[in-house]
Amino acid sequence: MTNRRPISLDNPDANPEELIASSFVEDLVVAAKHPALMEDLALAILRRRDLPVVALEEIARNHSVIKRRKVLVGVVEHQRTPRHISLPLLRRLFTFELMQLALTPSVLPDIKLAVEESLVGKSATLALGERITLARRGSTKVAGALLVDGQTTVSEAALQNPRITEASIVKALGRPEIPLTFLIMLANHSKWSLRREIQIGILRRREATDSLVLKIAAKLPKPAIKEVITQARLPAGRKELLQTALIRG
Repeated sequence: MTNRRPISLDNPDANPEELIASSFVEDLVVAAKHPALMEDLALAILRRRDLPVVALEEIARNHSVIKRRKVLVGVVEHQRTPRHISLPLLRRLFTFELMQLALTPSVLPDIKLAVEESLVGKSATLALGERITLARRGSTKVAGALLVDGQTTVSEAALQNPRITEASIVKALGRPEIPLTFLIMLANHSKWSLRREIQIGILRRREATDSLVLKIAAKLPKPAIKEVITQARLPAGRKELLQTALIRG
């Protein structure tokens, strides 16, 4: 016979398995804070998309399960977890757990943004191998930030990332400081060296050497070079160098 009342009202000693099987929200909440709740049962609760906020809050406060990595991640990525719960928990996640969260489609946009900002902010303190992995496999925002890491291997990994876009490269070219090695890498890249906005972005960089500027200018039509000379803000001496390129062309 189907229960007409929450199990927890009639049986305060009910175990988590019984409570989770109940159709009553009240029983889920009791199960979420149960001291005997195990990891697999907590994950079963978190798979419920109709989970009430109070149940998520109880799991986050349940020390017996929130220390489990899968449960911790599950609470953060649940679409109904309030920001006041999920944001503090981000600080307890490892680098690659954060990376995976940023790539999970179901994660709410504001949480995903916080995750990406956390990764970008801590990237300078990460080991080289971690930065390479983040650059190669991270989200567009994270990989874009690592384009100008300073280590050639990291920049190379970011350019290999299938999520990297022309817009993210152009944004990187607008950073205050850029390694010359990154500009050279772009100029030699089979794909990105042919994109007009990237070519112009390189021409505007003060770090670009004369030989690099002439190499990029040789790929541009004369009207495009003239437009750069007249409209773009260029480093000292760059206009004259580009005018020389026009004459040579």
